[in-house]
Amino acid sequence: MKKTSKETFNLGLFVVIGLIIFITAVYFIGEQKNMFDKTFTISANFNNVNGLMQGNNVRYSGINVGTVRNINMINDSTINVELVINEKMVKHIKKDAIATIGSDGLVGNMIVNIIPGQGLAGPIAQGDNIKSYTKIGTGEMLNTLNTTNENAALLTSKLLDIVNSITKGKGTLGMLINDTIAANDIKETLNNLKLTSVQTNKTMLRLNSLIAEIDLEESVAGVLLNDTIEANKVRHIISNLETSSMEIQSVITNLNETITNLKEGEGAVNYLSNDPELVKQLEESIKYINEGTDKFNQNMEALKHNFLTRGYFKKLEKEEQKAEKKAEKEKN
Repeated sequence: MKKTSKETFNLGLFVVIGLIIFITAVYFIGEQKNMFDKTFTISANFNNVNGLMQGNNVRYSGINVGTVRNINMINDSTINVELVINEKMVKHIKKDAIATIGSDGLVGNMIVNIIPGQGLAGPIAQGDNIKSYTKIGTGEMLNTLNTTNENAALLTSKLLDIVNSITKGKGTLGMLINDTIAANDIKETLNNLKLTSVQTNKTMLRLNSLIAEIDLEESVAGVLLNDTIEANKVRHIISNLETSSMEIQSVITNLNETITNLKEGEGAVNYLSNDPELVKQLEESIKYINEGTDKFNQNMEALKHNFLTRGYFKKLEKEEQKAEKKAEKEKN
């Protein structure tokens, strides 16, 4: 059966529309998977990928920058994830960035989030392995919540038992709650403690005011408090004063004994202080001695001018002058 031109046109239009849809789909998918852009590959190691699959998106600060190329098991505790990143993002992602695995929304696909670091490192390069952080999975969170709920139930049961015991007056706390006399005693004790605290506070304020009035830099108390050397000096002075006081007391005692002996004894000093005639005789004797001394000096002066003894005295003067010159030379 021969096809009409209308059927041929419709067939051609269907093929063209299908081809356009196919090309558009390939373009959008390729753009999403970075098939038409220049890319580079980096990797990150995780302990748990939490259901991550090849082709899942990679985001940097919330922006799609690449996809997951491959997931390889290195050992029983390390999984290597290769990431294909758009080359345009090289200047933005630094070597200190951190990779984490999360979900796209509450029930969306798993994705790799790259969190910026401090920005102090240089940009990433082909083949770099960045740091990673594995978040706690939903299953682990549920297990933790289940354990927490069980512990909360046990704690509630024990608290209920404690409350029942207290209500029945068991234990010290139950006695305090149900016994009004003990409660009043405790209230009085607390009042006394409050009064004591108030008095203590007042005393501390007075002490603080006294301490504040002390000039710690200029006053003697401040120097003694701050300078250990000066404090030791003062301590040494006090010790010396104590020793000196004892010695002075001993000297005074000896002086008293000596004065008593002078007054009550029979020595020369006692005669001099108590016998006025002896004092007059001593004065006359001293007067005669002085007159004799003057006459002796006059005789010696006369001998110096006598022609018989003049040479001897000149010889003595020359020897004295030589001795003085010699002493001056030794000094110089």
